[in-house]
Amino acid sequence: MNTRFISAFLVLALASLACGFNIDMPKMPTPGPEVTEEIVIPVPDTDEVSLKLSFGAGDMNCSPGKKLVEGTATYNYDVFQPEIVTDGGDIQIKMGEVNSFPSFDKLKNEWDLKLGDTPMDLVIESGAYNGTFELGGLSLNNLTVQDGAANVELTFSEPNLVEMSTFRYETGASDVKMTGLANANFSLFDFSSGAGDYTLDFSGELQRDASVTVSSGLSNIILVIPEGVNAVVTIDSGASNVSVGSEWSQSGDIYKQKGEGPTLTIVINIGAGNITLTK
Repeated sequence: MNTRFISAFLVLALASLACGFNIDMPKMPTPGPEVTEEIVIPVPDTDEVSLKLSFGAGDMNCSPGKKLVEGTATYNYDVFQPEIVTDGGDIQIKMGEVNSFPSFDKLKNEWDLKLGDTPMDLVIESGAYNGTFELGGLSLNNLTVQDGAANVELTFSEPNLVEMSTFRYETGASDVKMTGLANANFSLFDFSSGAGDYTLDFSGELQRDASVTVSSGLSNIILVIPEGVNAVVTIDSGASNVSVGSEWSQSGDIYKQKGEGPTLTIVINIGAGNITLTK
């Protein structure tokens, strides 16, 4: 079901309710001229830095840069104008609140941001959106991504420059593909989702033992674990189809791949669906 159909359905449903119960419908705003606004945030003079990106619907792209944050926001509704809130080392870029129903087929809201390699905690909060994130070569102490119905591609094409303590990703019914996850250099990766299609690709350089927990509903989950990586995968599921390659051994719900170096330990709890272990 696409966004336009959902939007039209909601408007019609609300209109029906308004007729039946004499409810005043909010006025639908008219798109304004397209505005492109520059965003530049220098590195704060503090020992600890926390950056939060609070985004609604639209398209958001993040890639490596030089300043703490630099880039542009393009929008055609005044309410989408981003606001920068700074409190010492705590920095937030947030979108305005939407209190009415815009014409979604004419909506434009795009953030194109570059992030520097200053050590920081990064939080990305979004609703229904398209996200493209290249986070390789940054210095992320902790990373949290929270979104709704999303279409996301997240990549660590180069190693994270510091040890990441925790990587948390929480999503609704989405299509998410993450690659180069070994390069994130995390100690714990906690992934939780609703129904959807998810690819977790642990290619890259695994520098230390790492633990992964995956909790999902009715989903298709693909785990890409390169050959030669020590890996132990435990699958707790009521009704799932599990597909594995010949390089994996099985003992009950536990699957193992022998290799050299650090060990990747993964626990999957899924209601139902398909799980694929591949290389």
